[in-house]
Amino acid sequence: MNATKERTFVIIKPDGVQRSLVGEIIRRFERTGLKLVALKMFVADEVRLWKHYNKDDAWYAAKGEKTVQNRSAAGLPVDKPAIEYGKDIIRALVTFMSCGPVIAMVWEGNQAVNIVKKIVGDTQPLTSDVGTIRGDFTVDSYELSNVSERAVRNLIHCSDQPAEAKRETAIWFNENEILNYRQIQEQILYDVNLDGILE
Repeated sequence: MNATKERTFVIIKPDGVQRSLVGEIIRRFERTGLKLVALKMFVADEVRLWKHYNKDDAWYAAKGEKTVQNRSAAGLPVDKPAIEYGKDIIRALVTFMSCGPVIAMVWEGNQAVNIVKKIVGDTQPLTSDVGTIRGDFTVDSYELSNVSERAVRNLIHCSDQPAEAKRETAIWFNENEILNYRQIQEQILYDVNLDGILE
């Protein structure tokens, strides 16, 4: 496959839309040279969100066990099996992601998955570097979201690896919604021979 055609999937979450950060987020991706090949705005439905997060019982159990340990250490009651605490994480995400409009996008370019991950920053805003979207535009943390029993508000979702990007893209976009086109800037970014620039 042509390396310059790698694609990645991004969703600007309801908090990013509500805070009017859509243009800023798109600008950051465009400045790198990535090409926007699909975009749409909608309210996400729960069925597709559960499919999107794609967790199994082993994941639920492991995350839930951590929650049980944290609750026990804090002197809080443990009133359900660990696996249910794990499922609560995705339940909170589904509730949050379906509470209002989101923007789904597909970006294309060399190393698109890793470039977007670098721009977006760490999942937890508190540890995201300055200069990343999450590091610059939000102050939420896992601790605060846990106390409030809600999903962390970190503005944006992006795929972690190319295979995941392909799977997630197929959930939210039909193939005919993804455009194939050439931008002039691709000649500067990818063409080997730059002869003819000087007159």
